[in-house]
Amino acid sequence: MNDRESGKLMRRIPLSRRSHVTGFQPLDGEAIEHESALERDFVMLAQFADAGATVRSQPITIRFDAEGQSRRYTPDFHVAWSDGRSELVEIKYRADLRAQWQRLRPAFAAARRVAVQDGGRFRIVTESGIRGPLLDHARRLLPLRGAPLDTAVAEQAMMAARSLAEPTFGAIVSAASQDRVQALGAVWRLLARGALVADLSRPVAFDTVVRAS
Repeated sequence: MNDRESGKLMRRIPLSRRSHVTGFQPLDGEAIEHESALERDFVMLAQFADAGATVRSQPITIRFDAEGQSRRYTPDFHVAWSDGRSELVEIKYRADLRAQWQRLRPAFAAARRVAVQDGGRFRIVTESGIRGPLLDHARRLLPLRGAPLDTAVAEQAMMAARSLAEPTFGAIVSAASQDRVQALGAVWRLLARGALVADLSRPVAFDTVVRAS
């Protein structure tokens, strides 16, 4: 039987060859605790993917029985996405997941049952699902969401995105302003705000297609 406790208990994680960095990642004015660089990156990626998402660190502790013993497990995060989806999330490096799989599998099965009972799901996320071009874009664009934006240049960029037959990043920059630095800043800020959209699962180049949202 699964039992739940408050997630206020703090984990004690031994240092290893992995990068364990205890700290706080800001999310919509709140500080979300993380205990590794990979957890920090996950929170940043969640914030970038869905500005309306709510992320809670160590949300619950789950009690379960395994091999005749009572055990407990605390998932890393609970994420409530703005579209209504709910997830319990465990963050693990792939090498650690492989090495600890037999020991962790019963805990993950218990977490999956609890998540389903609450109408959500349990998900394990490794560095392969976190680190890549999308995270690189998140690092660059998140600070730009609230940055000042030249209205006139932004309007030219949006007009170009709507009217050009092939609205690429480079073509929009060229149409936005004669001042290339100013135009680049405006286009990046519009991408950060979601007014312009592109395939951010890949690096953005001057031939990247960019459209008005």
